[in-house]
Amino acid sequence: MSEYLHIKDIHKDFSGLRVLTGVDFAVRQKERHAIIGPNGAGKTTLFNIISGKFKASSGAILFKGRDISGKPAHVINRIGLSRSFQITNVFQELSVFENIRSGVRSRYGMRYHFFRRPDHNREINERTQAIVEEVGLKDVMHLPVSVLSYGQQRALEIGITLSTEPELILLDEPTAGMTREETGQAIRMIDRVTAGRSLIIIEHDMEVVFSLADTISVLHYGTILVSGKPDEIRNDQRVKDAYLGDG
Repeated sequence: MSEYLHIKDIHKDFSGLRVLTGVDFAVRQKERHAIIGPNGAGKTTLFNIISGKFKASSGAILFKGRDISGKPAHVINRIGLSRSFQITNVFQELSVFENIRSGVRSRYGMRYHFFRRPDHNREINERTQAIVEEVGLKDVMHLPVSVLSYGQQRALEIGITLSTEPELILLDEPTAGMTREETGQAIRMIDRVTAGRSLIIIEHDMEVVFSLADTISVLHYGTILVSGKPDEIRNDQRVKDAYLGDG
């Protein structure tokens, strides 16, 4: 597998507070790569930089051989990298189907217009229906988001991410707050929808990490402590000392 995303010596300071102090790692095409580490390690800041929300203080990000450092989020999205939305960014009073369709429309370059309803665009509706079924929301697709369970809302978040047809997906703690049953369903769904795509996932739940990841990188005090295969990370004493413990 070829190198797809390369994070090169990324630093990030906030008014003198050093959050990232030289992050280096690479993600190969069709690889599932987990980023783990204690709270405050800089994981979400790193995601914000990769996805274009923040600019790095220094360093470079190469995606498919292209330098995307400092580019805005919508440009990064158009070239195939999509980060999961937060629930607060969805339209609570619209249906599941309508929320996902809005993302599909943006992928097709169709902006909302009051007099041009998308209801009869067969191609867009078929693609929307496929995503709804892919994330397991067919039975609730015509319900407003406001009545969904927490697990269903997180599935919708992933569905909206898929609506732009990304090649590389970033998921930030997709199972946070879920019950064990919901987590098991989420693992199976993420495994299914990321098949054939590259994935970077931030996650504290080690069941999720070890179920999904091909490679794991441990972020500790703003830098990568170690990267390796799941069994290597599980048995690495540095990782046990810094994060996993001996349990």
